[in-house]
Formats: sequence, C-alpha cells, structure tokens
Amino acid sequence: MKEGIHPKYYEVTATCVCGNKVEIGSTKEQIRVEICGNCHPFYSGQQKIIDTEGRVDRFVKRYKKAETN
Repeated sequence: MKEGIHPKYYEVTATCVCGNKVEIGSTKEQIRVEICGNCHPFYSGQQKIIDTEGRVDRFVKRYKKAETN
C-alpha cells in the first residue's frame, strides 16, 4: 500500500438518538444517527400500515382475482 494516500481509520462508537450504541470502524471520528435497527419501526416490529383510500384492500382483491385465473 502506498503511504499518505489512505484516510485515517478510527474505532468509533456510532450513537443513535434512541440511545443505542454500536462499536464500528470508520474514517470519521464521530457518528450520530437519527434512526437505527433498534428503534426503526420495520425492524422493531412496530410498523403500522396506513391504508389511505382502501388501496391495500383493492390490491388484495386484485391479487386474489389474478390468483384464481
């Protein structure tokens, strides 16, 4: 490897707004994120589908109709 062309590599603690901390390696000295796998609704199981104008129901009906054909 050539000397002087590579960025400095740090062992840092990535911190989320929810308080979750993860030890990672990075070229940045400090990492702060707004959302992580610990508090994200999809990964935490708290995701809710907001059905606007019955779109989900219409999709399910079409899918069932196409499945029977």
